This record gives sequence, C-alpha cells and structure tokens, in this order.
Amino acid sequence: MGNYAFGVDIGGTTVKIGLFDKEGCVLDKWEIPTVKDNEGTSILPDVAQSLLDKMKEKGIEKEDIMGIGVGAPGAVNSEGTIVGGAVNLGWKPFNIPRALSAYIDVPVKAVNDANAAAFGEMWQGGGKGYDNMVAVTLGTGVGGGIITDGRILTGAAGGGGEIGHIHINDEETESCGCKNKGCLEQYASATGIARLAKRRLAKDDAPSVLREGSISAKTVFDAVKAGDRVAIEIAEEFGMYLGKGLANVANVVNPEIFVIGGGVSKAGEILLTFVEPEFQKYAFSACRNAKFALAKLGNDAGIYGAAGLVLR
Repeated sequence: MGNYAFGVDIGGTTVKIGLFDKEGCVLDKWEIPTVKDNEGTSILPDVAQSLLDKMKEKGIEKEDIMGIGVGAPGAVNSEGTIVGGAVNLGWKPFNIPRALSAYIDVPVKAVNDANAAAFGEMWQGGGKGYDNMVAVTLGTGVGGGIITDGRILTGAAGGGGEIGHIHINDEETESCGCKNKGCLEQYASATGIARLAKRRLAKDDAPSVLREGSISAKTVFDAVKAGDRVAIEIAEEFGMYLGKGLANVANVVNPEIFVIGGGVSKAGEILLTFVEPEFQKYAFSACRNAKFALAKLGNDAGIYGAAGLVLR
C-alpha cells in the first residue's frame, strides 16, 4: 500500500498536476504545457515524464504510489476510455489508463474533467460531508458533475452530468455550441449572462451603469451589488433559467447539495439569492431540501478530484 497519489487535470493550454498524501493533503502542485501537435500524442508521455521527475526529486519509489487519477476533456466512460475523443486536444478515442500506465507502471483511473472537479468538491471542497451532490461550473459554458452515493455518475458513454445542455427555452432562435437551441448554457454561462444583458439593454432606454462600458458576467453582478435596477432584472432572468434547470436535475437525482463554481461564482453569495427561490418554485416537493453552496477549490478542484479517484 503506497503513501502517495497523483492528480492530473488535462486542460487545453496546461496540464495541472498535484502530489497528494493518502489523507488527501496536497504536498506539491505544478503545471506543464499541453502540447497538442500530432493529435496530442505527446501529452501522456509528457505527463508520465513529469511524474517520474517529481518522484525522483522527492525520493519517492514506484511502490509508494497508490495510483494516478486523470481528468480529461470529453466523454470518458467508466473504463476510462475517452469515447468520442477530445477535439480540443486532437485526441481520437482511446483508453487513458492503459495508455498512461504503459509509460509509468502504476494504477491509473480516468474521468471527464468536469466530473473530476465535482468529485474534488465533494471530497475536499464545498460539498465535503455530502455523498449526493451536483456540481455546477458556470464558466464559458455550463459544466456539471453528478455524485450519487459517493460515486460519479458517468452514464453509458461518459455523457452523464452534461447539465449545460438541458433544454430550457422553446422560444430561443440562436443556436448553442452543441447545435441545439434553448440550452441552459445559453443563459447561465458567463457568455450567456452577457447575452442576456445585451438583449435587455436593447429592449428600452432604461438607465443603467451597464451602458457605460464592456458587458460581462462580472460587470452585471458588480452592477447588481450597486443596486442597478436593469442589472437586477438581468440577474433575475439568469436565476430563473438556472433555478429551473437545477430543479429539473434535482427531480431526477435528488441531491443533498448543489455546489456552484466556475468564473461566474466569483460574484459570491449574491448569486445564490437569485437561483434558490426559482429552484424552490420548480422543484418537486421531496427534492426541495437541497442546499446551495459555493465551490471552494477553484482551479485545483480537478487535481483534487483526480487524486480522490485513487485515494477515496
């Protein structure tokens, strides 16, 4: 039985890596560039070399490593196969644990990166103490991760937890990145909030500080905190869409807690005041007790969750 584990979070620009002890404390963390040339064939060899270098630096033997957890973009099934490949890395479908363990002979587990972040938040972050949790990442898009009875819900082909593509608005005329129309991501992501703001500002000439500069999720919520009436209306519309979407999720998986992370969550607790009432309005009675909390691990959630696959 080893004393350490590695958590690896593969992103489009960098690979974040953490060395953890068996209690789940991060001992060291670092990044290496994600080299996407030649269909990303050097990404896993680069990761393996970085791990081996760290083991040498720390005087850690292979027998001391309990395993390596990997979070990767794309649909990853329960065997660790990246089912449809990963477009932003250039990867075709393949089995990540098999490929990585060929370079470094220790056990490997792999999941989707959003699921890894969700697992991290349940294990050591905003959802600590709960075994039934939904993590919601409000960034450029809307990501999700569903934990039931302490286990990641991956689904048959690794597509479980894609809550950003819940259909939420029949009237939408613009297409989402997934090619459908009216997805939750079109209203609750950072880009979605900016889109709601532009639509609202074009509707009439009501005075707002948002007319004075560039529009982003941050400027909207800064204006909300300053009491700007138009910004509050935008936040209410955002809250309606997200609250309704999460009610739909709750009615299927009945979580104890929703943990909200991603760049938009930096607005803080005020964000939840727009979401919770709408959630209560739409959730089935037995599912209304779900708590809401902000994520705590930030950009480290992925490495925590990846390591937690091995350690927990």
